[in-house]
Amino acid sequence: MTDLVVPSLLRPRDGDALRGELRTIAAQGVVPVLFGGEVNDDTLHLSEFFGTRTNNLKGLAIPPRSGLGGRVVTQRRPASVNDYGTSQTITHHFDRPVLSEGLRSILAVPVIVRGESRAVLYAASRERAPIGDRTADVVVEASRRLGMEIAVRDEVDRRLEMLRTLDVQGVDGATTEELRDIHAELRSVAQTVSDSPLQERLRGLSQRLAAIVRAGRDDTADDPGITLAPRELDVLAHVSLGCTNTEVAQRLSVGAETVKSYLRSAMNKLDARSRHEAVVTARRLGLLP
Repeated sequence: MTDLVVPSLLRPRDGDALRGELRTIAAQGVVPVLFGGEVNDDTLHLSEFFGTRTNNLKGLAIPPRSGLGGRVVTQRRPASVNDYGTSQTITHHFDRPVLSEGLRSILAVPVIVRGESRAVLYAASRERAPIGDRTADVVVEASRRLGMEIAVRDEVDRRLEMLRTLDVQGVDGATTEELRDIHAELRSVAQTVSDSPLQERLRGLSQRLAAIVRAGRDDTADDPGITLAPRELDVLAHVSLGCTNTEVAQRLSVGAETVKSYLRSAMNKLDARSRHEAVVTARRLGLLP
């Protein structure tokens, strides 16, 4: 039995991604003050700020249903107040830090991942006037992008945990089809990760899976020096699971014609006359598990 050892793979800080979205909003100049934070154990922790004049909001821990932020965490939908100090729709546990910063009109937008609030983005003004529709649209779109990024990171963590389980139980405890599925999904997730080093490490893990399965087979061929490009392997990995071109395109977030192009290129390199023959040859050469 060959042991699969998964290297430590540090998840990028979600707070860095949150700060990046706030910076993107700030660059558009739609609102003077922006801030936000992550939700842990149902409590919102404010950590990122743009345009604030004091440190009074820094480090605030906001429980569920408390203030504007706690309200949107619980309700999982955006909410706003035109005058924070006099609003009757929120609790006033945080009047001192909010009003000492001079904030009056505030919009809070939760970042939802699989039905749960994972962070909150705020846009605020020191004037008693509603937050404009354009500002609201920009912040909501930023919350959606951040939600998608966090969802991708969660999926990466889930897949790595599956690999750690294999490490403990041994590869013999998993079927070849399970390993092939993990291999394909690792490559699929890698395409959605914006962090280049993380993307390369995910691809590296998928290649190690292929090598492990190859080591357990008797029909492997000597390495003929054939190399497939990352995207060619991505496509072929999903084709090996029986996916159609349309399904591969959906999984890799590319067009169907792009999938056809990569598949043709892989078939040419492997001297294969069909997609099935390409998969068989790639497995025999250890390029796929």
